[in-house]
Amino acid sequence: MGVIDTLKRKLNQENASRESAGMDKESGVTRIFFATDIHGSTACWRKFINSADFYEADVLILGGDTTGKAIFPIVDEGEQYTYTRQGDEHTITDGDELDDLLESLENTGYYPYVMEQAEYERLQEADDADDRQDEIFIAEMKSRIEEWIEFGEERLDDTPVYASPGNDDPFEIDEVWESSDLVRLVEGEVVDIGQGYQMASSGWTHPTPWDTDREETEAELRERLEAVVGSVDDYDRAIFNFHEPPYDSGLDEAPELDEDLRPKFGAQSTEPVGSEAVREIIEDYQPPLSLHGHIHESRGQTEIGETTAINPGSVYSEGSLQGAVIDLKPEVDVVGLVRG
Repeated sequence: MGVIDTLKRKLNQENASRESAGMDKESGVTRIFFATDIHGSTACWRKFINSADFYEADVLILGGDTTGKAIFPIVDEGEQYTYTRQGDEHTITDGDELDDLLESLENTGYYPYVMEQAEYERLQEADDADDRQDEIFIAEMKSRIEEWIEFGEERLDDTPVYASPGNDDPFEIDEVWESSDLVRLVEGEVVDIGQGYQMASSGWTHPTPWDTDREETEAELRERLEAVVGSVDDYDRAIFNFHEPPYDSGLDEAPELDEDLRPKFGAQSTEPVGSEAVREIIEDYQPPLSLHGHIHESRGQTEIGETTAINPGSVYSEGSLQGAVIDLKPEVDVVGLVRG
């Protein structure tokens, strides 16, 4: 079978899958595809961009935590490359094998950084090692986002893409997103979505055990969110895009941690860790739809009064994208939570 026939068969299979899941879009609706917490995964970003075509989405919304969590050092020793993974040291002597490793790391959210032995030692021992590691980390984050933007611009014409950084995203990345003609950074903004709906967005959270970049007290968060939603024209046609889920909503169940920030009882014990401020804002204004993330393992959909709240969850470390397909008709219709 030729390449063209193979691609046609794959497309037909994908179309059949979408149809069997009831994903075909009706005429006269605005379809949203929402995903969040991709944490540096290039595979997830590509799937996010391609979802515009696959799910017939008119608008793409990327929730918070777009950046990865760690640099992955690989030492170039001349005739071989060495790296440590899960406590075991590995050696690569083949260029193709190195390429496969780099691609695998990028797709699972790491930032592979190839360096010579001398630089590796300096990064471990120098007085300014921490500062230099931070510089490398930020530079790699920016570079990947630039690559993502280029990929998106090659594949999308006029599909709006909205992004809102999350608590894990350093402020330095904002300028990269803002340089794009494709992606609009909507932190603290209200934007028109379609069918008369407006979306109010913020990626800030209340304090976490990890002391991340965009977190603040519940009182400060409530004030921030009030300022954002205050620009909405009609709360009956509003979408709240807040990275943190509302407290005790079923969308914020995370493993209970001990004093060393390790899951208790093998992660079998969970507790609600969402924001009371986010819940209060939803209860007070009752938008038809609220979009959340932050708690990767709390995928689901629930009702808070008249509001449908969604957290599609995240399994970015597997290179798999979870998301939500939502139709505005003008009423809100959650077509489904999806994974691909």
